[in-house]
Amino acid sequence: MKISQKGLYALQAMMMLARHYNQGAIRIRDIAYEEELPEKFLELILLELKNARIVESVRGSKGGYQLRRPPSDIRLSEIIRLIDGPLAPFGDADQLRSLIDRDAEHRALYRVFLAVRDAAAKILESTTIADIANPSPSPREKGRRKKTDASVLPMVVHGNLSRTEK
Repeated sequence: MKISQKGLYALQAMMMLARHYNQGAIRIRDIAYEEELPEKFLELILLELKNARIVESVRGSKGGYQLRRPPSDIRLSEIIRLIDGPLAPFGDADQLRSLIDRDAEHRALYRVFLAVRDAAAKILESTTIADIANPSPSPREKGRRKKTDASVLPMVVHGNLSRTEK
């Protein structure tokens, strides 16, 4: 599975809209600026998301785009399938199952591709925009403080201490 640049931009825009959920519509210009995305390309992506009824547009001076559903109801798989198509290296799961049934010589290969597709699909179908828009720190990061310069190890370059550490 490969996610295109367009798919990546769509996910980034959706994350931004999720962070501002229930705050009203966000202008394309503001989404593009905050996420560092090309505005004209973003317009096309948002139109595609609108046609799929994932986002909605609001007209007027306070117009822009907003999510139609809560971020917790929008799965990554839905967006990726919309923008980039099936989640498999060779078409969709049904196509792979058909190849497994028809092509005995390459059956093992197609089973591997199906397993890869199923694993990726499981992750993408169980992950929502809410999960990635405002990720909570991992248990390891929660109690961790930033270390002071005194606890930083000296930088080693090609086996020698750097000039600033000598």
